[in-house]
Amino acid sequence: MPGFGDPRARLVVVGLAPAAHGGNRTGRIFTGDESGNWLYRALHAAGFANQPASVARDDGLVLRDAWVTAAVRCAPPANKPTPAERDECLPWTVAELAQLSRVRVVLCLGAFAWAAALTLRAAAGHANPRPRPRFGHGAVALEGEPLTLLGCFHPSQQNTFTGKLTAAMIDDVLATGHSLCDR
Repeated sequence: MPGFGDPRARLVVVGLAPAAHGGNRTGRIFTGDESGNWLYRALHAAGFANQPASVARDDGLVLRDAWVTAAVRCAPPANKPTPAERDECLPWTVAELAQLSRVRVVLCLGAFAWAAALTLRAAAGHANPRPRPRFGHGAVALEGEPLTLLGCFHPSQQNTFTGKLTAAMIDDVLATGHSLCDR
């Protein structure tokens, strides 16, 4: 499943994979499930989306200065993508990002997306430092490089129901994303 959003985006949001009962069902990533409800509410609050929810491909959602995609392009078994699946999808994600010439910040939703973003950087010809930057909520890595990485816990129900990720936490990360895009 391809990503979607503003072709002039400076912020790219990378998730894991389409959810079986969300993006896989609706045909648009983070659409029609609880993770998407969290993400689009936060993108709307930060000024990246024209509305706070997305329930279907034709629901009028428009992203501004943002693009949303996933490391894996199809719904994986048990909703748990593997590194092999990520690597299989890598050429499509690289090609997709190559079309987005203004990208400055990659917002990684979870450690899997963080690892995927580092793999994407390398595939696009950007060297990754050793040791590799570590994922953390609010972590910023490779600032000033062609693609700054920004970490955020994934807005899965497991994280939101337990309070590991709160609305204020995702709002803060998106505010940081705005600031990094403007540098």
